[in-house]
Amino acid sequence: MLATETTSALLYLNGVHVAFDGFKAINNLSLAIEPGEMRAIIGPNGAGKTTMMDIITGKTKPDTGDVFFDGGKVDLTLLDETRIAELGIGRKFQKPTVFESQTVEDNLLLALNVDHRVRGTLFWRETKQETETIERVLETIRLRDAREVLAGSLSHGQKQWLEIGMLLAQDPKLLLVDEPVAGMTDVETHQTAELLKEINRNKTVVVVEHDMTFVRALGVKVTCLHEGSVLAEGTIDDVSANERVIEVYLGR
Repeated sequence: MLATETTSALLYLNGVHVAFDGFKAINNLSLAIEPGEMRAIIGPNGAGKTTMMDIITGKTKPDTGDVFFDGGKVDLTLLDETRIAELGIGRKFQKPTVFESQTVEDNLLLALNVDHRVRGTLFWRETKQETETIERVLETIRLRDAREVLAGSLSHGQKQWLEIGMLLAQDPKLLLVDEPVAGMTDVETHQTAELLKEINRNKTVVVVEHDMTFVRALGVKVTCLHEGSVLAEGTIDDVSANERVIEVYLGR
């Protein structure tokens, strides 16, 4: 499981290739995310953003290339999805998947690293530490006043926040967040930017997003992917002014 190369990066991809039926979904992709960083990933549909997330979480294995975690200590290509999640890599998909018939608080309790076997469920009592975790997460995701509300009756934006909270309850080192503001109101979009900035004080975050106003609000380094590799990297202003990025993604 130990990788041969050491790096300061929490997440390090180097020379990664993946092809599906001859189509190069990821083509010589190299990327380094430092501990405590928040990075925004942008790019046109088919640029490889979702496949990149699949590789990091073990859903897809690269054909070639390095995928290291935790300063190069762990080679993610050797591990399955469950083990990678246990290491502290949490992923939030684009469509929120919450338990709609459970309350907000119960959703967070279900997400906690507790014994989910029958015996554990029958005899489990919430510990002081778990109670504190739930309180902290509810505060962060702005749902403290909605703790007894059924998740199914939350707004779309609130469901997205709850799912981010369910990831936070598991205390990951790295959060991968896929298009968190798709379908949100302008107010919710702004609140989500603030929420992620707050989370980034303690966590490393990678955000895949199309909404450029939201990306600008995050105020972080931006990587633009195109045809499975990095097209441009830098501030939102640098990337937005890049001729190739304008050509393939942003338009005139």
